[in-house]
Amino acid sequence: MKHGTTILAVKRGTQVAIAGDGQITTGDVVVKNTANKLRTLYRDTVIAGFAGAVADALTLFERFENQLEKHSGQLRRAAVELAKEWRTDRVLRRLEASLVVADRQDLLVISGEGDVIEPDESVIGIGSGGGYAQAAATALLRHSQMTAAEIVRASMEIAACLCIYTNDKITVLTLG
Repeated sequence: MKHGTTILAVKRGTQVAIAGDGQITTGDVVVKNTANKLRTLYRDTVIAGFAGAVADALTLFERFENQLEKHSGQLRRAAVELAKEWRTDRVLRRLEASLVVADRQDLLVISGEGDVIEPDESVIGIGSGGGYAQAAATALLRHSQMTAAEIVRASMEIAACLCIYTNDKITVLTLG
């Protein structure tokens, strides 16, 4: 699924940061420049971002937060349960979005195909500009001493220069 947005998450040491651009498009028209696609969840211990349809993502945030409550904040368990629910529910499986979720230990992508993916490196990008942002963040993580928050901001700025569906109105959330 290709989504007209960019979400990037980086974990460095005990800090995790997630960034999202502010652009919302309908087809090839920009309809909003300052959207917030990030959320803090479960007693401010989890951060999450979405790429895809806004209403679908908000539904998924709510379902994911319910899973976090049900499983006492266990990120992996909540992610797996959401992915199972998302894949098997007749209504949910039509939702078009992807989520990046993180706490201080784990960084995961959850998709409607039933995927719960932990990246090999502590970097993940989703959405149309996700590959650009992830490449920049991987290089910065390997070859600089920048913090996770500095890396996601700089990498999103690079992605905004390359991807027409990504703008430079960047929101950053951090833990740790």
